[in-house]
Amino acid sequence: MILTVTLNTALDLTYRVPALVPHTSHRVDHSAERPGGKGVNVARVLAALGHETVVTGFAGGPTGERLRELLAPVPRLTDALVTTEAPTRRTVAVVDAAAGDTTQFNEAGAPVTPAEWAAFRARYTDLLSGARAVALCGSLPPGVHVGAYAELIRTARGAGVPVLLDTSGEPLRRGIAARPDVVKPNADELAGLTGSRDPRRAALDARRRGAHAVVASLGPDGLLAATPDGLWRAAPPAPVHGNPTGAGDSAVAALLAGLAAATPWPARLTEAAALSAATVASPVAGEYDPAVLADLLPKVTVTREDDTA
Repeated sequence: MILTVTLNTALDLTYRVPALVPHTSHRVDHSAERPGGKGVNVARVLAALGHETVVTGFAGGPTGERLRELLAPVPRLTDALVTTEAPTRRTVAVVDAAAGDTTQFNEAGAPVTPAEWAAFRARYTDLLSGARAVALCGSLPPGVHVGAYAELIRTARGAGVPVLLDTSGEPLRRGIAARPDVVKPNADELAGLTGSRDPRRAALDARRRGAHAVVASLGPDGLLAATPDGLWRAAPPAPVHGNPTGAGDSAVAALLAGLAAATPWPARLTEAAALSAATVASPVAGEYDPAVLADLLPKVTVTREDDTA
């Protein structure tokens, strides 16, 4: 199975409006409620692709119960979340149909107690025994120390399980030093880590900091990957318009599946770029448009670039 970790889960609400106009009332023409948080989105995409997946992390209160109710009927997905006393947060995405853009509102995470963290650590260690790969995704909730991902990476490496890290800020800085197999920042997160706005320079710098491979999301420009097999760019033939929320999570799902199967980098990046774009075409995070995916897979271009510093 493939394991995903979401320490800061969320109940995701998506509202679609004809046009988003500040200081006015809006009539919502479509709404959706989904279990969320980056690793939860990754797990849902993996399950939809046919992979047996386990999701762990934290969930609590009425929103946490609702999140777990929504996860329960998903085929090939197992809920191994740890219950917290504090309620799970909510996020709200407002999709502007006229502009083809999305505005996101994210509540703060629920605090985690020392006892809850200890219960999660025990469950995580047990789950690693059956995992082919693990993804550590998203922000850290209050009560979880900033070096938590570095700690979890070292535990996975000790168990012989390849690990992908998708976070930002100081948790990314500390996590990358623990030598994960893959890190997947976006352009802003990569610049925050390295101080460079040049994606090529920043990706190579991030790899020197400890990651075995660095795959940066560049929005409509696709992906840039600094790997042991060289520097690669992958991009769909044209930008896809829609809701970009969750596109990076779908890229992580494809990269994690490739990590588990040890597929060659060009194949991993092709799937990641196509799946990310197909998610933009879907109205809610954690889902993708299968028709768009099938159309894009043969059209994604993957090119190798000079990887000298």
